[in-house]
Amino acid sequence: MTIYWKLNGSKDHPLQANKDHNGSNGLPSQASTSGLSGSNNPAIKEAAQLLQRGETVAFPTETVYGLGADATQTQAVKRVFIAKGRPSDNPLIVHIAEKSQLAGLVAPPDETILRLMDAFWPGPLTIILPVLPGAVSPLVTTGLNTVGVRIPDHPVALELLKEAGCPIAAPSANSSGRPSPTHAEHVAADLQGKIGGILDGGPTGVGLESTVVELKENGLYILRPGGVTAEQLQATLPDTVIRKPDSNIEIAGTETPRAPGMKYAHYAPKGELQLVESASPERAAEWIRRELAAAKQRGETTGVLTFQEHQSWYAADLVIPCGRLSAPETIAHELYAALRLFDRKGISYILAETCPREGIGLAVMNRLEKAAGHRIAQI
Repeated sequence: MTIYWKLNGSKDHPLQANKDHNGSNGLPSQASTSGLSGSNNPAIKEAAQLLQRGETVAFPTETVYGLGADATQTQAVKRVFIAKGRPSDNPLIVHIAEKSQLAGLVAPPDETILRLMDAFWPGPLTIILPVLPGAVSPLVTTGLNTVGVRIPDHPVALELLKEAGCPIAAPSANSSGRPSPTHAEHVAADLQGKIGGILDGGPTGVGLESTVVELKENGLYILRPGGVTAEQLQATLPDTVIRKPDSNIEIAGTETPRAPGMKYAHYAPKGELQLVESASPERAAEWIRRELAAAKQRGETTGVLTFQEHQSWYAADLVIPCGRLSAPETIAHELYAALRLFDRKGISYILAETCPREGIGLAVMNRLEKAAGHRIAQI
């Protein structure tokens, strides 16, 4: 049985918890998280108690919903892998409430790492650090001598972490390989009945997972692009080489990835997805329209993932304008919900426009390429 807590509130009143033990799928799409004070919220307290007992709880962060478990309890962490169907060699990110918790988790950070923490914590930046022996379950690190750590920038997440009083291992709260959840209803669709609880704090902010970085002698490596951009990292560390990920490099089947999102297929809708890339948006649109007509002849239900600027260019069973090219952060915010909508509408063949690989667009394209299985038509 999955417990569901809906958090309601306003700036003037503390959050109230409405608890549903029936696990209904009819979850709301909006809920305010402002007004959370201390750890007096009954939902936060009950969710934290579940975590302390070794259960799993899904909770909102500023990136996507995470599926949390006490990182020090091996059986609890195992429940995360089982619920998600997650490969056992895919490491988990550990979430903490404050920097003081690092002392029991990792080796003392150097000056460069501290500058990153000061600039981006709390926030969507995960830093790979040398883990202390026995600090977390070996399932968290999947045999590596490092662990990814971050402090989330979301009031519900922070209060839950403080109330639980332990580091929380939390990948995205979805079935492995599916688009990550940005609403509580996405979590319920994938994991209801498989996890201990769902804290519904409304839609997430960034909409994509955290950026994962690792500092090496020859630069700061972005292992997974996300909510903190390469440009922001460079501005913070002007004397450090920022090394972006190469989307053409695949991790071998026997190699353990150093961070989530590096090895396995992710974020994919159920229908076939192909990206269409061109220096000319008009030429790409012409190609898409021809392919849509051919797909219709094959009996496919068709979909187009485009942007608000181009929405009127297409006719398909479902055309989704995913944010604006003029504001790439809106694309990131809406991407996963759009991919899930294709599934709900039964779309079997999807063509997607691409966006520039700069700023948050690098992370958007990383997710789209993986969702499409790297099927990209260069027009």
